[in-house]
Amino acid sequence: MVDDPWSSALHRLWQAASRAEEVAALADDVYAPLLATPGVHRVVGTRWDGRQVLRYMRALSAGSDAPVIVATTRSMPGAAVREPGGEPVVDRLEAAGLDDAVWPEAEFLREGPGGSVVSCTFRLDQRGWAALTLAVDASADLAAVENRLTQAVDVIVACHTGILQRGREARRGADDALLAEASLQMDSSLDVEDTLRRVARIAVPAVADGALVHLARGEGPEFVAATHVAVQQQRALEAAGRDDPWLAALLARRGEEEDTVFLSGAALDGSPFADPAAADDDADADAANAGEGHHPTVVSISPLRARGRVLGTITFVYQRPEARLPDSAFLRSLATRAALAIDNALLYELRRTAVLSLQEHLLPSQLPVTDRWDLSASYAVGDPMLDVGGDFYDAVLRPDGSIALLIGDVCGRGAEAAALTGLARHTLRTLLEEGTDAGTALSRLNRALRQERASRFLTAVVATLAPRADGTVLLSTCSAGHPSPLVLRGDGTVSEVLSGGLLLGVLDDVSYESHQERLTPDDTLVLFTDGLTESREAGGTFFESVLPARLAALRGSDAAHIAESLARQARAFRDSGQDDIALLVARWTGLSPASGLLPPDHRLEQAALR
Repeated sequence: MVDDPWSSALHRLWQAASRAEEVAALADDVYAPLLATPGVHRVVGTRWDGRQVLRYMRALSAGSDAPVIVATTRSMPGAAVREPGGEPVVDRLEAAGLDDAVWPEAEFLREGPGGSVVSCTFRLDQRGWAALTLAVDASADLAAVENRLTQAVDVIVACHTGILQRGREARRGADDALLAEASLQMDSSLDVEDTLRRVARIAVPAVADGALVHLARGEGPEFVAATHVAVQQQRALEAAGRDDPWLAALLARRGEEEDTVFLSGAALDGSPFADPAAADDDADADAANAGEGHHPTVVSISPLRARGRVLGTITFVYQRPEARLPDSAFLRSLATRAALAIDNALLYELRRTAVLSLQEHLLPSQLPVTDRWDLSASYAVGDPMLDVGGDFYDAVLRPDGSIALLIGDVCGRGAEAAALTGLARHTLRTLLEEGTDAGTALSRLNRALRQERASRFLTAVVATLAPRADGTVLLSTCSAGHPSPLVLRGDGTVSEVLSGGLLLGVLDDVSYESHQERLTPDDTLVLFTDGLTESREAGGTFFESVLPARLAALRGSDAAHIAESLARQARAFRDSGQDDIALLVARWTGLSPASGLLPPDHRLEQAALR
């Protein structure tokens, strides 16, 4: 029954250990029961880091409720002989023979009745160790004291291990959440530089105190973004990222490394990250700096690698305790996600450039310039994935002095649609330039599509505008299943041009008829593809239903303003629908350009937008 009080105390200690968030919280539950052991009159605990620097000492005497606590950063190289290896080490010594250079606890352990000390040193983790020492008198059962001491140490070690494990799990959860958020943030942009800036902003201060991002270029690393928790240091970081030769040379070498590399101390000599405190080799100075909250600078460099090639590097700068540095696996995962986001943005940019270039080649480089026609066009790419669209338009001056306007839309997108777009526009243009009438030109294009076994159909409309001696224009419209053109009259009224006809590329033998009407000076003909009319707002309304009113509000405007305004309004109106929008506008002035236009009434345009 002698051990019953100790057994109860040990049970309470285990319970406290399971709840503790730091080992120091166990002090009362450890010291008091040990002091209750017969023959023990003092308990002293010490905490050390891996450089034999004493960080903490706590002493409690029997009969006292107030412990003596010493927080310090005292360097004691002699204590290296006490540092344990893997397992706890128990020593029995005479208090009088303790060496003060090895035992900072000696001043407490020699007080009182004297006698022996029983000390247990044990490792807490890779970075530090601790000691728990009891001062005992001659009445103590040293075997029993040692047994209780080792049991108490077992609880402390288990508590510390549990705290570290819970910390790792919490950090892993936080890291996973950060990586998930980083992916969402980076994937939400297809702009390369914006993606890189997001990488830097996400990482600071959650991952590091500062971050630098560079792209790999043929001439060397290209600085893109930098951020730091401190504004002044951010400026210095940006300057280093742009101009520092040490960093540029390092990144050029490290960009091909397979994994993250950490640099600190002498490895940063000559760099913009060199730690001034590192120049002092005096351990006491280092300890003093650490006590003031200074932490040596650590730099990590991770390659941004995607699809077998290095896109750049991300450099993190840390000025925080070693325990708060991220591990290589986390940085590798973050760099991989960043690299994929950057690679997607780069591929998108390349594709966008290629598509826009191809799209430009599928459209006329310029429209004809005549004395009596004000011509303009607008083309807006609607697909965010930027596949080549099938919309096309052109204007052709014909041998008889008339002008032929054509607009069409190939079903679908992509390379095949682009090929048919080129075939259709150039076929119609060639035939119309030679003087072929619109119906015959459409029929011959239909025959060519059937002979080519085209798997896609297309719509088109050809409007031939022939000036008459009385100052009017004969408008002949021939359509192959295309949306009907609109005419904006000089008085502001809007009418639809009658048209019909079968789609091109569906049947072998098809003929197309023309519809005729007249235009007077200041009348405007508007041709468009269904991307304009099928733009749909959130409530389900199509732009087609408001198009006449929007066009009427543009009365008096020149062709360029009408084309750009309608395209802009349709894009703003659109909540769904991603088709391209093509417009071709011809305004018959009957006058030379120097005679001017009717003054546009912008109040009408603003009213139509309401």
